[in-house]
Amino acid sequence: MSLSTSLADAKNLLSDLVARYRHRVDYLAIRLEEAEGTDILLRGNKVETLSEGISIGGQVRACYKGGWGFASFNRLSSLTEQVEAAIAAARLVGDEETTLASVEPIQASCHLPLSGTDPRQIPLIQKKALCSHYAEILRSVDDRITTTSVRYGDSAQRVILATSDGTLIEQSWVDLEMRFAATARNGETVQTGRETTGSRKAYEDLEQLDTQVQSAAQRAVEALALPPVKGNTYTVVIDPILAGLFVHEAFGHLSEADMIYENPDLMEVMTLGRRFGSPELQIFDGAAPEGHRGSYYYDDEGVPATTTQLIKDGVLVGRLHSRETAGKLGEAPTGNARCLNYHYPPLVRMTNTWIERGTTPVADLFHGIKEGVYARNWLGGMTNGEMFTFAAGEAWMIRDGKIAEPVRDVNLSGNVFTTLADIEAIGDDFYWDESGGCGKGGQNGLAVGCGGPSLRIRNVVVGGEALDEE
Repeated sequence: MSLSTSLADAKNLLSDLVARYRHRVDYLAIRLEEAEGTDILLRGNKVETLSEGISIGGQVRACYKGGWGFASFNRLSSLTEQVEAAIAAARLVGDEETTLASVEPIQASCHLPLSGTDPRQIPLIQKKALCSHYAEILRSVDDRITTTSVRYGDSAQRVILATSDGTLIEQSWVDLEMRFAATARNGETVQTGRETTGSRKAYEDLEQLDTQVQSAAQRAVEALALPPVKGNTYTVVIDPILAGLFVHEAFGHLSEADMIYENPDLMEVMTLGRRFGSPELQIFDGAAPEGHRGSYYYDDEGVPATTTQLIKDGVLVGRLHSRETAGKLGEAPTGNARCLNYHYPPLVRMTNTWIERGTTPVADLFHGIKEGVYARNWLGGMTNGEMFTFAAGEAWMIRDGKIAEPVRDVNLSGNVFTTLADIEAIGDDFYWDESGGCGKGGQNGLAVGCGGPSLRIRNVVVGGEALDEE
């Protein structure tokens, strides 16, 4: 049964099942999903993956006395049994109280609009040719390029969600992503350049990337001859891409209320009203701003998308919620419950996370720095609680307030809370990075947007060991 051919039937089926079983639990949600996608991976001049697929499936979530039951399935004929299985599981584990923030029931049908060509209209052979074209650019930059990879992925998802609160939503969107990497080798020295881009708007967004792809390979080659950075604590200027990565990885995950609720120490640190940075610092997350990879109309619990201010004038004022975390902490739901697909239950996840632009002209960020580091773009990174380490894609020394010689192997490390307090100036530029694929709880590659201005940060530990991509 295809959702597209029998949408009305599917909606009626879900509404009937919810009506029949709602009295047995405190909350019941049934989600059906149809997804269509392409996956291509070229490593060197070898095709490792070339596939198109369609999947149809669904999930049932039931809550009873605070206990959750979950069932996922890919045979619609087994839907009734799956509902009963999820209810049985919830009734088995529930022994407290179900606390879900209340929301208005919503009946809606919405589709995220495309501004150009739908990738599903493009033949697989044409997508493969695009990948081969970019792979050839990577290889042709220099004969010291030893390995290259080009990844292409697109997916179109259509979802129907029915809940025992009376919500019935149909929602659909298309997502595209490409990743490029080139590794150059000279004797023992190995350097990698990467570029990633994504879109929810048009296939055309992936067609004009020659310059970007070439620069990834050129950076790898040029870095072979660069001196490694001398490890030290520096004042650092980072570009908007690294600022977006920092706010997402280092701060955003700590704002997800399920992390806070389950960790008393973090709850203490993330106390609303606590100062984390200068009065100029503003941090937001939200799916309401249109046109980004983390944008949507309703989350996977049927809660309308919002924009949530997390830090206002340097002070913590908000966090990201599912209905359950909002209910347990007595706060308003923010529309941040998201799942990758029907195999997984929704978790509290970021959407588009950004630091608001500041007032300092970018050139002025370098003034007065006797010896520092200017870092742009990213190669990889990792976070562990409050601690983070990011590898910069390219970097230069700053000497006497001016950008000086380029250096390689620049890794920036620190404690997120100390680093927020150490932001000395916020640039008046801003860039949205749509390359993000976020991982949490085994659900990797969820589309997100990150944004920010250039930042000047004091006391950053800079070391010279290379990091792999997360």
